[in-house]
Amino acid sequence: MDQQLIEEAKKGRPKALETLYKHFYGYAMSIALRYSSSREEACEIVNDSFMKAFDRLDQYSDSSSFKAWFRRIVINTAIDSYRKNLKHYAAMDIEKASAESCDPNIIDELSREDILLALRELPEVMRVIFNMYEIEGYSHNEIGEELQIPASTSRTYLARAKQRLRNKIIELNKINDEGAIR
Repeated sequence: MDQQLIEEAKKGRPKALETLYKHFYGYAMSIALRYSSSREEACEIVNDSFMKAFDRLDQYSDSSSFKAWFRRIVINTAIDSYRKNLKHYAAMDIEKASAESCDPNIIDELSREDILLALRELPEVMRVIFNMYEIEGYSHNEIGEELQIPASTSRTYLARAKQRLRNKIIELNKINDEGAIR
């Protein structure tokens, strides 16, 4: 990213802020969609993230990547959104997930949309924990601290999320194999 553009944005120049927004909108949306249950919720996360980033541009240091700095803001905003809406999500039974074998080549046959659909169908807490652990690289202890849950609960939800994703992928593969029109 052009450092001059970032310097202009730090000065609050509307054209520079607009250019940053347009440049990083798709990137932010791709992150937000993984954490949200709907496109509308993802848009809210993205817009909140940009507001936070623009308010804190003076805290951005040229020594690090702007993209990495902004990514952290989007992830934290998504986690904050999850926490804010936590009271709306029904508490679910935590049971130990049983592992089933599955053809590892199934994933190759799925489209990006199929995978995003499977992720969106996960209950909110499972989706957030799956994203934090598998995609963002958080440890279970870090997830526990962020979401204010025990690390063991994070592990259980992750196992449960993986099982549900496996089942959904198998289901999607069966639909594809049967030649169903989607």
